[in-house]
Amino acid sequence: SSGINAEWPLRPGNIKNVAVKEIKRGFVASDSKNDPAKEAVEFEAQVIIMNHPGSISNGYTPVLDCHTSHIACKFTEIKSKIDKRSGKVIEENPKAIKNGDASMCILKPTKPMVVETFKEYAPLGRFAVRDMKQTVAVGVVKTVTKGDSSGKTTKSAVKAGVKK
Repeated sequence: SSGINAEWPLRPGNIKNVAVKEIKRGFVASDSKNDPAKEAVEFEAQVIIMNHPGSISNGYTPVLDCHTSHIACKFTEIKSKIDKRSGKVIEENPKAIKNGDASMCILKPTKPMVVETFKEYAPLGRFAVRDMKQTVAVGVVKTVTKGDSSGKTTKSAVKAGVKK
């Protein structure tokens, strides 16, 4: 029998007062009082191209699989090509990157999406880049520019807050 993967990333903290009906794919639960999850306006990531038939340049908008989200993200800026082993910059602002290249890129989600730095929350800080029904690259989030809007508080949590 086929099942639905109901796994979803939880940032540390107690998760209570959440009704199953209020949870959708890509949601991230967090502690509203301690470092609440916020929408990523853009983020900088180290991206390694593994399996792309051509080259990738600014404006490329593939789907990123990060935790349970599948959201198109635009490569707004390829900042540098770097050496995979040392992390040293080989070329600043390259026109394009191709198979085998490691790079530092700025990515911008096309829809609301939560990502975190790999260092702080590893499951929310790594992603696969998918195009043409295959994984073409992998990446690790280094920095995140967060929006002002944090997610909504679930109805159950609001009710629990009233009861206290």
